[in-house]
Amino acid sequence: MNHLKAHGKALLALEDGTVFRGRSFTGECETVGEVVFNTSMSGYQEILTDPSYCGQMVTMTYPLVGNYGINEKDIESARVQVRAFLVKEYQEYPSNWRSQKSLADYLREYQIPGIEGLDTRALTRHIRLSGAMRGALSTRDLDPASLVEKARRAPDMTGSDLVREVTCREPMLWKDGMPVPLPNGVDGFQWPEKSGPWRVVAMDYGVKYNILRSLEKRGCTIVLLPADADPETINRLDPDGLFLSNGPGDPAAVTYAVETIRAQMGTRPIFGICLGHQLLGLALGGKTFKLKFGHRGANQPVKDLATGKVEITSQNHGFCVDLESLKNAEIELSHVNLNDNTLEGIIHKKLPVFSVQYHPEASPGPHDASYLFDRFIEMMKKNRPKA
Repeated sequence: MNHLKAHGKALLALEDGTVFRGRSFTGECETVGEVVFNTSMSGYQEILTDPSYCGQMVTMTYPLVGNYGINEKDIESARVQVRAFLVKEYQEYPSNWRSQKSLADYLREYQIPGIEGLDTRALTRHIRLSGAMRGALSTRDLDPASLVEKARRAPDMTGSDLVREVTCREPMLWKDGMPVPLPNGVDGFQWPEKSGPWRVVAMDYGVKYNILRSLEKRGCTIVLLPADADPETINRLDPDGLFLSNGPGDPAAVTYAVETIRAQMGTRPIFGICLGHQLLGLALGGKTFKLKFGHRGANQPVKDLATGKVEITSQNHGFCVDLESLKNAEIELSHVNLNDNTLEGIIHKKLPVFSVQYHPEASPGPHDASYLFDRFIEMMKKNRPKA
């Protein structure tokens, strides 16, 4: 008997009463979360391990998933972060020279449900028309009314501080492609003598590993700080630059991070990505709002307003900085989304501060925006005190 079919039926119920039927390829399950979709054709391992998906069930619009398996290199964090993975057709037998295990085995390892057989086109269309919404998924409770009620009782993404679930618990040093604890804590830490020329503190709101790899490749030594680290801790480390990472949830709920960013502006160069961009926008006096269904995929067109060039970008966000709320004359809008004209980037005209809503580390996704890491390096070079 095919073990996929043996796991039996699965039911996905949305809070508006819509129900989708499928079957599990990972075993029995029950969970709740916000249901969203991603339009990437590949990169499912990077998507699964992206901490920005904490609290969400991810639907893949590309129909065949699992065909190249899983390897230990293409990870964006130490674990699978999604609440559930929803696909049209799971490929049971991977074929790739880098593959070390199947997608099903990987999801089972972290007890994350994998569901196939869903009408993902209908589900995606429904989310596009009605908006991302809470859902309940189960192989045990197959009563639609019961499951709809569980979806309605699930936590709402608006107002949720999910950063606390994904941030590091103690300060870490990025070393040999992995975060490791500081042996003597922040107070006893000394920047390694044999290291790159740039010292960067990265605020970990749910940072993706490929962002850190991209900085390291450019000569950065990186210390990761928990999201609630105070400005004094950053000052004690005295880095050349401050990086604000991506992460999950509602930026307006992460008030402690906004206060720290506001206190750091003007002291050193700052670069923010995704949630880091949103938090910077809040620190600059702006407001954020929830998008109807978000931007998630590796094919989002963004225009650089300075050059007129269009970049195809990788994105994953459900909230956005309100363009109209940033009326500060010292803030310049640098990038805009060509699909819906939402804000994609800002630059401070007087301070060494900039941020983008999209993901220049491109994991998964195109590499059109990798120059932004070089911009951060140049900013640190320009602002480093002369000996």
